[in-house]
Amino acid sequence: MTEHEFNQWIIGCGKDILCFCRMTTGDKTEGDELYQDTMLKLWEKREKLNTEQNIKSYALSVAINTWKNRRRKFAWRRRLAPFISFEERMEHGEIPEPVENSGHNPETQVLRGEMIQIVRKAVCELPGKYRTVIHLYYSADMKIHEIAECLSLSESTVKSRMRKAKKLLKNKLEAMEYDG
Repeated sequence: MTEHEFNQWIIGCGKDILCFCRMTTGDKTEGDELYQDTMLKLWEKREKLNTEQNIKSYALSVAINTWKNRRRKFAWRRRLAPFISFEERMEHGEIPEPVENSGHNPETQVLRGEMIQIVRKAVCELPGKYRTVIHLYYSADMKIHEIAECLSLSESTVKSRMRKAKKLLKNKLEAMEYDG
């Protein structure tokens, strides 16, 4: 089948195949995607298509097989990783309410985000020995004795580094006129 014959065939039968794709999927968007995939496969095989045979029935079988493959792939993915919406996870308590969303006012959210960035930057500017204990205590939720064990330090050394780190952070944030 030549390019011109293929174009003429699409003009004659394209609407029927599109309607079939939309009815098969039950959705306009998915039907359009199925139609596009079907036509792409037919275009790739156009030189092997015989104009004397019923190309329309072949196109419909290509659409059916493409749809079956797509559904099979989707079912396989759902078996491997079931889809649960974010809202459903929130309702079941699987995802905690984000801290940034505690204020519904967009301005409050932006200000809170900026404050978090300022504090993170200040922590990153701390000397390594202080920054490490702060990260382990606040980010990793480790207790003092766990940090001491992890860093091979005594608990009193970890506590003194925490005090010193907090003091450095307080001084740095006060110098920046941080009001958190």
